[in-house]
Amino acid sequence: MAFFAAVNNWLKHFAYELQGEFLLALKTIAAVFRRPFYLPEILEQMHIIGVGSLYLVILTGIFAGQGFALAFSVELADFGAKNYLGRIMAIAIIRELGPVLTGLMVAARVAAGITAEIGSMKSSNQLDAMVAFGIDPIKKLAVPRLIALIIMLPVLTIICDFISLAGSWVIAKYIAHVTTTVYLSAVRDRLIFGNLFIGLLKPVVFSFIIAFISCYKGFTSGGGTKGVGRATTESVVISSITILVVNFFITKIVFSQLKGWL
Repeated sequence: MAFFAAVNNWLKHFAYELQGEFLLALKTIAAVFRRPFYLPEILEQMHIIGVGSLYLVILTGIFAGQGFALAFSVELADFGAKNYLGRIMAIAIIRELGPVLTGLMVAARVAAGITAEIGSMKSSNQLDAMVAFGIDPIKKLAVPRLIALIIMLPVLTIICDFISLAGSWVIAKYIAHVTTTVYLSAVRDRLIFGNLFIGLLKPVVFSFIIAFISCYKGFTSGGGTKGVGRATTESVVISSITILVVNFFITKIVFSQLKGWL
C-alpha cells in the first residue's frame, strides 16, 4: 500500500508541476507581445547565453565529432565503404548530434543560472519589490531569457555542427585516409532542406523547454538557499530529460510526415 500511495503522490505532484509550467508558458508567450520591451535585458541575456556557452559548445562539438567519426570509420572500413563517412557524419551531426548536444550543454549551464538567479531574487523578496513598483516579473525576467534562447540556441547549434564536421574531417583525412574532396562532397550531398530544417527546428523547440522549465523552477523555489539549490538541480535534470524525450518525438514526427524531404 505504501508503494501505491507513493506513486499516487508522485503523479499528483507531476500533474501539479506540469500545470504550473504550462500556465507560466502561456503567460510568458503572451508577455512577449506586450509592452514594454526590455531590449537591454535581451541583449545582455544573448551575451550570457551565446558567448558564455560558446566554449562549451566548441569543446563538445569537436571531440564528439571526432569520436563519432573514429567509431564510424572503423566500421565502414570493414565493408570498404569509408568514402561514405562524410555522408553519415553529416546526417548524424545535423539531424541529431548537433542539436541534442548543444541543447544539453546549454541546459546544463543556462538552466542552472536562470533558476538560481530568479530563485535568489525570490528568496530576497526582490520579486515582491518588482510587483510593488508595477513591474511584471515574467515580462522583466522570463521574456528576455526566452527571446535570447530562441535566437542564440540555433546559432550555437550551427557552430556545433560546423565544429563537429571539422573534427570529423580531421579523423577522415588523417586516420581513415579519406580525401578532403571525397569527404566534403559527401557532406555537401546531405546538406538538403529536410536535414537543415530538422536541425534548426530542434534547437528552437529546446529553447522553449529550457526557458519555461528554468524560469518556472526559479519562480516557484522556496525554503531559502537550500530550496534554491534544490530547484537549480531539478531545473537542469528536468530540462535535460525533456530535451531527450522531445527530441525523439520530433524525429519520429518528421520522419513519418516529411520523409520525402530527407
